[in-house]
Amino acid sequence: MSAQPRDPSGSLTRQSLMVAGFCLLADTLSFSYEGSQVYPPVSYWCLLAGIALVDAALASSARLSGVVALAQAALAVAGALVLPDGSPLPDANDAGMLIAAYRAGAWLSGRPAVLALLSLAAGSIGARTLGGTTDLTEWRSILLGAVKEALLAWLVGRYTTARGAHIAELEQRAVRERETARQDLAHAIAEDRSAIARDLHDVIAHHVSAIGVHAGAARLGLAAKEASPVSTALAAVETSSRAALLDLRRLLDFLHDSPAEGARQPGLRDLDQLIQAVSAAGLETNVSVQGARQELEGSLDIAVYRVVQEMLTNALRHGDGHVDITLCYGTSRITVTAVNPIAASERLVEDSPHRGLEGISSRVGMFNGFVSYGPLPGEADWKISATFSMDGT
Repeated sequence: MSAQPRDPSGSLTRQSLMVAGFCLLADTLSFSYEGSQVYPPVSYWCLLAGIALVDAALASSARLSGVVALAQAALAVAGALVLPDGSPLPDANDAGMLIAAYRAGAWLSGRPAVLALLSLAAGSIGARTLGGTTDLTEWRSILLGAVKEALLAWLVGRYTTARGAHIAELEQRAVRERETARQDLAHAIAEDRSAIARDLHDVIAHHVSAIGVHAGAARLGLAAKEASPVSTALAAVETSSRAALLDLRRLLDFLHDSPAEGARQPGLRDLDQLIQAVSAAGLETNVSVQGARQELEGSLDIAVYRVVQEMLTNALRHGDGHVDITLCYGTSRITVTAVNPIAASERLVEDSPHRGLEGISSRVGMFNGFVSYGPLPGEADWKISATFSMDGT
């Protein structure tokens, strides 16, 4: 079981309460030990209650940091004002002054931050001056006490905030750089696709178009004389070249990211046209359907069609003029099977690339399917079976 992510706001709240609690504990214990021996009972209990209030306020909202700093400074001055003559100034809210200075430096900015610092410095200087235990000629000691109680903690708070802002800026810069790199990669891929599309158009489309034109011209010339098997074959070449050119244009539009309006990739609804094309080329094709036909999702429909197309191409190239295609619809899978006799003159080389079979495996793998192929035992037939998952599992 994975650990649940921590809530940052809740963590900050708990830490604020802990800091305020420890300051309250430190200041009250220190004042209880020293103040009880110096102040009258009424003043002692009033100052102790004041320490508890101002230290508890350290857990308040960050926007009240200036008010908390002013309250801490006022309490320090009040402790000096009610101090009996000749008595040493005890530690009252030293810890609270330090944390209030840090909060003011960390959470406030501009004029409020400066005013909070001045309040704390004035409270430190005022307490030492009014306490009457420090010779006013020792102004260096008074200023040093203000620096230690107010300025240093305030500067640490400013540094912490600036460091946090710097880290946040570095993280944002890294995010921007990753986004820029992603956009550059997408742009480079788009340019490569456009270059491939241009090459396909300049090289393949030209030759396929020329094949269709020449086949059509030859067929018309023969048809003017008499019908013949050659004329039929030329008609098949012409039809196949037109279909190839149409598919090529669809692919070019896809590579250019600009498909023509209404254009679509072929699917199983175009299977009859595909069968007619290969039949005209001399491949006797028998198609059977098992199970209830289902409307397939767009990309799956295209993939199944392309696999059937490749199976028919393999049967046309390596078979003996006949192929049986079976479409089996299941509840969550569709299986396409092709069985054709192997031509007597066909010799399959074991180390040949078999790019057609690799293409079938690749398309089926995109839909969590599997492929099997090979000669049937004891027969001179070749079988290819491809199973697609219709729900992605």
